[in-house]
Amino acid sequence: MGRNMSGNMCGVPRWAVGALVVVVLALVGCFIFCIFKKFISKKKKAKKVRERKTGRKQKAGGGEGEGEKENEKEGGVKKEGEKEAEKENLGRLEFTLDYNFTDTQLIVGILQAQDLAAMDMGGTSDPYVKVYMLPEKKKKFETKIQRKNLCPVFNETFTFKIPYAELGGQTLVLQVFDFDRFSKHDVIGQVKIPMSSVDLARPMHEWRDLQSADKEQQERLGDVCISLRYVPTAGKLTVNVMEAKNLKKMDVGGLSDPFVKVVLQHCGKRIKKKKTTVKKNTLNPYFNESFSFEVPFDQIQKLQVIITVYDYDKLGSNDAIGKTFIGYGASGVGLRHWSDMLANPRRPVAQWHTLQPEEEVDALLKGPHR
Repeated sequence: MGRNMSGNMCGVPRWAVGALVVVVLALVGCFIFCIFKKFISKKKKAKKVRERKTGRKQKAGGGEGEGEKENEKEGGVKKEGEKEAEKENLGRLEFTLDYNFTDTQLIVGILQAQDLAAMDMGGTSDPYVKVYMLPEKKKKFETKIQRKNLCPVFNETFTFKIPYAELGGQTLVLQVFDFDRFSKHDVIGQVKIPMSSVDLARPMHEWRDLQSADKEQQERLGDVCISLRYVPTAGKLTVNVMEAKNLKKMDVGGLSDPFVKVVLQHCGKRIKKKKTTVKKNTLNPYFNESFSFEVPFDQIQKLQVIITVYDYDKLGSNDAIGKTFIGYGASGVGLRHWSDMLANPRRPVAQWHTLQPEEEVDALLKGPHR
């Protein structure tokens, strides 16, 4: 009886024990399998994340490399662009040089230009050429203006009377400008020819590329706007000094006290003069002052209107800021303005003129009457 109770209480049928063991093992196996699967899944996910991160880094690294390459390329392009900018094509100029040993004259021929840089909004320019010698710059010549033409033909000749012994230390400058009636004339480019480098024993005929003009040569004294009106039947010339702009600073305070003197000269002799009021402390004075002169029609062809802008000085002498002249013996803008006035009788014709150093203009004024 004790054995049966013990067997019933403590003993469990073998098949039940076996089944329980199988169930427990199955549960343990399932638990282990789930844990293992989860671990593997995390490992794979971590690997994918690492791969994605690595991929991103590689892409980013590659992108930076490519970016650096592209930057290098861009830098290369910029450098090339900068070089191209430095070698910007301003155009070419054809000219001739010849020296007459008998008359001690340097003869400069300005033939034509090609592929000039466009300076106007319409994609063109109104070129003319200024010709002078350095370092003196006493005598200047200008060709006629060729309207709206990037390949102008000039075919003009200019003569400098210079002893052969003095030529070696001088430099011939051929500056191409873009004409503008209402503002300053822009330098397109220039050709500088040291005379020491030229064999004057034989005529010279060349094409040369234009170079950027030197800054010091572009230093400006200012501009003055003049209106001219001539009535042939009445023999009356009206000169209106309208305004000036960008005048050179003459006073310690960085300003000037400008006024304008107008002189009429016929055949080298001064016949009449007038002057405007003084405008205090300004580099851009507005005058709008008119002066009338009686000039018979038979004198108009050899008349010169000389315009000088002065800085007024109460205690000392008045200093000339700059000078220009219009009419007989003038070239470029001065000649063009005069011609326009004569072609349009009884009508006022306005024009901006660039001021030049007084001594240079005085040297030009002596030229036609020598």
